[in-house]
Amino acid sequence: MLDPQPLKNKTVLITGGAARLGAMSAKLLHAAGAHIIIHYRSSAEKAAALQEELLSSRPDSVSLVQGDLLDFSYLHKLLKDCLKATGKLDILLNNASNFFPTPVDEATEAQWDSLFGVNAKAPFFLAKEAANALRETSGCIINMVDIHAERPHKAHPIYSMAKAANAMMVKSLARELAPEIRVNGVAPGAILWPEGEHGEAAKHKFLPRIPLERAGRPENIARTVLFLATAEYITGQIIAVDGGRSVQQ
Repeated sequence: MLDPQPLKNKTVLITGGAARLGAMSAKLLHAAGAHIIIHYRSSAEKAAALQEELLSSRPDSVSLVQGDLLDFSYLHKLLKDCLKATGKLDILLNNASNFFPTPVDEATEAQWDSLFGVNAKAPFFLAKEAANALRETSGCIINMVDIHAERPHKAHPIYSMAKAANAMMVKSLARELAPEIRVNGVAPGAILWPEGEHGEAAKHKFLPRIPLERAGRPENIARTVLFLATAEYITGQIIAVDGGRSVQQ
């Protein structure tokens, strides 16, 4: 019989965990028994609302930490604040992401620093900060990658390059941190769309290119995160959750 709470007594840090895929992952991992530490930068209201929702089902099971991942000095403080919650860390979910277009003729150094900072630099150095704590619990790291790490997204070259670095990070850290720590990734495809006309236009453009001919749901990503969090003999792997888009011509 499957354990209904496979993460009972586990502590999970989710960066960018107040909204979208991070929030859905927080809900599912919390339902699996984990103590959730939700990191956020500016989404204070969403973070507080999510914390209240989760605490209503299990008291003293959710903590909040706030800070800017682009502030390199903050990463050490973030890890210290996390350890104050339960004294340990079992799972690091590097979920926070920046995403915006950077056409080559318009790209700036500031855009490069922002996209590489959040999507590559922060996850790597946060993994470094968390390594000792994760070794003590034989824990794991899960990175939120993107199918565009392999298939560049038009007009988003810097983002695509940053996610490619993130994907290589998964494989490199899996070797560097073994055998104590497992490192894996999830690569979402068409899951969430921008709001308004641009989102509708994107749907009409991309859905025909997906073999399953439908968009995914945040729950599809969260369930894959939960799977990797409990898959004790998997490391160095990136699972594409994209309806088959990554194998389409």
